[in-house]
Amino acid sequence: MTAQTLALTGTAFHTPERGRLEVLEEHLFCVDAQGRIDAVLPPNHPQYGARKEAARQAGALVELSDGQFLLPGLVDLHIHAPQWPQMGKALDVPLEVWLQKYTFPLEARYVDVGYAREVYADLVDNLLANGTTTALYFATVHVEASLALAEICLEKGQRALVGKVVMDDPEQCPPFYRDADAILAVSDTRRFIEAVRALDGGERPLVLPVITPRFIPSCTDEALSGLGELARDYGCHVQTHCAESDWAKAFVEQRFGRTDAASLDGFGLLTRHTILAHSNFIDGEDMDLIERQGAGVAHCPLSNFYFANAVFPLREALDRHMHVGLGTDISGGYSPSLFDGCRHALSASRTLQSGVHAGLPAHERGASGEPITHLEAFWLATAGGAEALDLPTGSFRVGHDFDALLIDTRASASNVHVGKAEDTLEDVFQKIVLNAARANIAKVWVRGRTVVGR
Repeated sequence: MTAQTLALTGTAFHTPERGRLEVLEEHLFCVDAQGRIDAVLPPNHPQYGARKEAARQAGALVELSDGQFLLPGLVDLHIHAPQWPQMGKALDVPLEVWLQKYTFPLEARYVDVGYAREVYADLVDNLLANGTTTALYFATVHVEASLALAEICLEKGQRALVGKVVMDDPEQCPPFYRDADAILAVSDTRRFIEAVRALDGGERPLVLPVITPRFIPSCTDEALSGLGELARDYGCHVQTHCAESDWAKAFVEQRFGRTDAASLDGFGLLTRHTILAHSNFIDGEDMDLIERQGAGVAHCPLSNFYFANAVFPLREALDRHMHVGLGTDISGGYSPSLFDGCRHALSASRTLQSGVHAGLPAHERGASGEPITHLEAFWLATAGGAEALDLPTGSFRVGHDFDALLIDTRASASNVHVGKAEDTLEDVFQKIVLNAARANIAKVWVRGRTVVGR
């Protein structure tokens, strides 16, 4: 084993398939010099002892102590990076008011790259400390500030997909914050894509560029067409908002005479590497189209309660085998923790399936189908999100990147109580999903590199 190789022994939990928990009790996890999982060995494997001892001799062995467990790193499919200073306020108004009164003035400040670097450094540090090892970011319209976010993610070791936002329609975007025109919006996006690829130009870049029309209402047809051509030419990821609110849904249907998803597809923006944020108001035909194109949905349960006045039909989407993961939607969502995201997803699903109107008979209150389970919620936050992005992370599979959290249930200020006599390992996993907080995250690795903790 080389000096760069890492090996860990202890018990890990992961959900490699939706709804299935795999407990890897006292396994040895071997990580190669490129940060990929080279082997996952049970204690009775013939190579277990030799490989563990070799790692110990090389000073590369991490042994989990009692009450500590490994989890895959968390994958956040929807973050507005410039809105970090706004998180936790201004959630008392409708979406269109929230954007115009609070959000666009804040995002306009990122013309100052120094301000951008200060905010983004704090954001990335906090997200890593909360266990987010992969982040899909909306930045702003500014190329230089958006590039600064990509640079900071690379420096700090977070896997990131970063998009320079496009919003060029003067009828919908304020004069102080928009692209000057469609031609400049598309050319700046091209320049941004090439600059990010130059930053991290290896075979396995940690930071990737994303084509990012904010949403259809903020973009002209010319900009959407140009971005669709870029998606075809560069083959990179695409992200946008889709059918988030009644207002946005009605706006698109009045403009094009078809749904948000169908309109994006018409512009070439619905691809295997597209992530659609929210998608609360998609119908069955939209779901079929999204599934057929291989695109994914970033389910943002907390912000949906505030800005959608509706609950995303998660069970139906999963039953149709769509790609779905979780997004915090900072700052439309007020928590940076994807553990909280799991809990909000559970609450939203139960709310939809069981109903909330006490004045109706029980059998009339909710939608059909079963609410999601804690296993499915955690899958959404890990393997489900990774699959939506088509990236090799989210579970402890051989060949996947070693992105992991060391959860310490005995940490100071822990909300996770483990009773040795009464709690099975499956019980411990459920308690972690429902109760773990930042205090329990003792260490974080991305691609085998320690990014949080010593």
